[in-house]
Amino acid sequence: MDNERRVRPGDKRMKADVPQKTPSNRAKRSVTNRDEASAPEGEGASHSVNRKGTDHMLQSASPRAKEDAVNQELLSAQNDEISPVLSTGAAEISVPLSGESIYAFKTYAMLLKEWNDRMNLTGIMDNHGIALRHFVDSLTLVPFLNEEMAKKGKKTLTLVDVGTGAGFPGIPLKVAMPEIEVLLLDSLKKRIHFLQEVCTALSLKKMTCFHSRAEDAGRSKLHRERFDVATARAVAALPILCELCLPFVKVGGIFLAMKGHVEDEIEMSQKAVVTMGGTIESVHQFVLPGTDMKRAVVVIRKLRPTPPKYPRTAGKPEKDPIL
Repeated sequence: MDNERRVRPGDKRMKADVPQKTPSNRAKRSVTNRDEASAPEGEGASHSVNRKGTDHMLQSASPRAKEDAVNQELLSAQNDEISPVLSTGAAEISVPLSGESIYAFKTYAMLLKEWNDRMNLTGIMDNHGIALRHFVDSLTLVPFLNEEMAKKGKKTLTLVDVGTGAGFPGIPLKVAMPEIEVLLLDSLKKRIHFLQEVCTALSLKKMTCFHSRAEDAGRSKLHRERFDVATARAVAALPILCELCLPFVKVGGIFLAMKGHVEDEIEMSQKAVVTMGGTIESVHQFVLPGTDMKRAVVVIRKLRPTPPKYPRTAGKPEKDPIL
């Protein structure tokens, strides 16, 4: 007892030394396997472990997640076909595209082909053709929109794409120029459903898909003379297009008519242009990058309000064009 030291108030308690157990070989293997499974690839993690983890994730994933994973694989497969063609073609018309924009175009192409199996959207189904003849062709309007914004000192524009069909040129323009507001106008309800699907998949904001004939929408207060720009991509002869599209354009705005061979149509459209309150400001002819196809963009400036009786009732502009 004499050698024992009594604990007094204020003394600090000392932890007893506890012998440390040496891990068994089985425990070592368990720790090693756990470390390998959690390590990044290239730092001890085996391919088989990563593969098992991926398979387990896919098995437990929701149907939506599985669909997204499949779409990712499809988009990767399309990468070598669409990306170089799109990037090169866009660069030739001075429209640089971000990686995010190219990914959006690949998603668009995938949906276009998927929906084309159910309904007639386009006769061009190969990736090379879609990239050039749909996407790059639509993007040829970007320089005109940039020039229009610069002239007006604006950071955005309102645009209506009349008779948009599968979304050309409206959707490509929106992908390349997110700042603009776009209304896609088409007379077929099925196509509107497709366009809505694309806009949702690409997360496009300030984008409206509207079901109506151009003759009806052009007479409504909701849309008449409400837009800075109207576009149409070779859906009819130029005199007809002027009656269908110019009523949507504000005074001071422009109608961009996309045509192939336009020489004969310029002269025959003069009366229709003037009647709708416009004037032909310029005609730009070029060859579509990567092809030998001739293209033209006719810029028509709106100088005066369109007379109230135009556009005429559905079918009348086609049957009896202003010549």
